[in-house]
Amino acid sequence: MKLDTSSYYPPSPLDDEPEEEVIVEIEKEEIARDDVRRDAPGDSMGDRKEDAMPSGGERLADGVATFLSWALVPLLMPVYGVLLAFNVSILDFTPMSVKTVFTLVTAAFTVAVPALLVFLLKRMGLVQDIGLNGRKERLIPYIISIVSMAGTGAFMWYKGAPLWLVMFFAGGAVAALVNLIINFRWKISAHAAGIAGIVALLLRILRYGFPMESAFIWLLITIGLAGLLGTSRIWLGRHSVWQVVAGYAVGFSAVFFMTIIH
Repeated sequence: MKLDTSSYYPPSPLDDEPEEEVIVEIEKEEIARDDVRRDAPGDSMGDRKEDAMPSGGERLADGVATFLSWALVPLLMPVYGVLLAFNVSILDFTPMSVKTVFTLVTAAFTVAVPALLVFLLKRMGLVQDIGLNGRKERLIPYIISIVSMAGTGAFMWYKGAPLWLVMFFAGGAVAALVNLIINFRWKISAHAAGIAGIVALLLRILRYGFPMESAFIWLLITIGLAGLLGTSRIWLGRHSVWQVVAGYAVGFSAVFFMTIIH
């Protein structure tokens, strides 16, 4: 009996062997493949999912993790930072029209322009996944992010924003630069870096930004979200634990040390 190898196995001399011998060889190959799959190294927890259908709890966890990953995508962190700065610091007394203009400009520089450029990169075939999950796909987007953060910081400085807010964007640019350098050899978590920068900003506001009463509550909420986001990235198999921890360290350090410049 000939074995159909057209769709799964490569052509093999086994095609002409008796049925029992073929079955034995197939079983051996399956065992060997399983051993290789089990022992193969990986830089994330992407190997955790098996071919079996996920349970209801796993599907729920996948959904929550995916939602958090998109709701807290790095592109949105500068906008969240500006919104927090205008609502939990002394900038809360700024007229609403000014708050709106600054927020829209931030969104244009750090969300709309980078998102459009990433979309164009995907159409050009330079990016395969719009989520930028591949390490080699992140080089140009990182450069775009650095320029966008630096440009927004320059706008804030020109318009007379507090230096700590200007340095928040400078810190974001520094974090993106460090991530870019690391990315040549290792896939660090940009999600973790982004939300850690927000934690650093809130700590800076609590210390020097004449904080509102809600600032400490938002700090606790952001720390909790940072933990959930890091866990989500690991659960989805996008990063290892150390890649997430490294992202936290880079994002927090860059923003915290830049914002203490007077």
